[in-house]
Amino acid sequence: MPTVDVDRSDPDYRAWLKEAVRKVQADANRTADTHLLRFPLPEKWGIDLYLKDESTHPTGSLKHRLARSLFLYGLCNGWIRPGKPVIEASSGSTAVSEAYFAKLIGVPFIAVMPATTSREKTRLIEFHGGRCHLVQDPRTVYEVSARLAAESGGHYMDQFTYAERATDWRGNNNIAESIYQQLRLERYPEPAWIVATAGTGGTSATIARYVHYMQYDTRICVPDPENSCFFDGWLTGDAGTDCATASRIEGIGRPRMEPSFVPGAIDRMMKVPDAASIAAVRALEAAIGRKAGGSTGTGLWSALRIVAEMVAEGRTGSVVTLLCDPGDRYLDKYYSDDWLAAQGLDITPYARTLDGFLATGRWPD
Repeated sequence: MPTVDVDRSDPDYRAWLKEAVRKVQADANRTADTHLLRFPLPEKWGIDLYLKDESTHPTGSLKHRLARSLFLYGLCNGWIRPGKPVIEASSGSTAVSEAYFAKLIGVPFIAVMPATTSREKTRLIEFHGGRCHLVQDPRTVYEVSARLAAESGGHYMDQFTYAERATDWRGNNNIAESIYQQLRLERYPEPAWIVATAGTGGTSATIARYVHYMQYDTRICVPDPENSCFFDGWLTGDAGTDCATASRIEGIGRPRMEPSFVPGAIDRMMKVPDAASIAAVRALEAAIGRKAGGSTGTGLWSALRIVAEMVAEGRTGSVVTLLCDPGDRYLDKYYSDDWLAAQGLDITPYARTLDGFLATGRWPD
């Protein structure tokens, strides 16, 4: 029987691939690492609270890291091809970053997003050359993305499946390694807690895996907003948990348990009211003069609760959370009193809780 030998080598494609990978890697090489900001707390508490400021990436959010990893993963797997579109299901920020990388390597990009996505995010996607495909039911973003990819011959990136595997969680300048490097000269270089919200779940998985791999004692807390199923699925162990209503906190919270969410790696979760998240981002602006998106507020609220526990127990140490994206993307939402009223959200009691805690060190029951 003769040897069957099929050689599909394509010199033109390999040349394009090498150049595309070079461009994506060059973006990381020329981009300085993001800052680690301190949230002001009374010195006598002996606790340091930090925010990893991911809003300083070229596309303005934590999702820049994810998009870069997903593009490298898709390119090196041979899934992204010249001239063929990349399609993504997204609530906005990942799509902004993926549109940037698609333009960088010269392929079309289509973002499939809920119709409630902020206008500023759709503007940014289009600014980077992408096209927005809006759907009324946020639960349909997956099937619509897959259909558009099949019809166009393009690649459905599927961040919700591949986020946890596209990033090298052992190191290689991932967000976890960066946090520990930046803390090495601080008085508490190994944080007691790292608080990371979940959209895909990829960031919390990366941080938790790195912590376990490096044998740190740091614990991982994942706060979840209203209208999201992660908390309930983690609590019950039911991977089929779902939620029919879309999250009002853009970028986090999902209607289903996403494949990239890794419950077993997480130590603790909190279910945070949306009004508390918004009160927290407004408190952040008052404290450090920076506006941030709602997901940052969800994490900050939870981080401050943990700080309150440490104060009550007389423990010292450090806590880290994330500043996920800038607030200027949400001026018509989380910074609009009219939007809050339309949503039936009253942030007053939560703002009072934060003000009281920061003044006295006591968190009300």
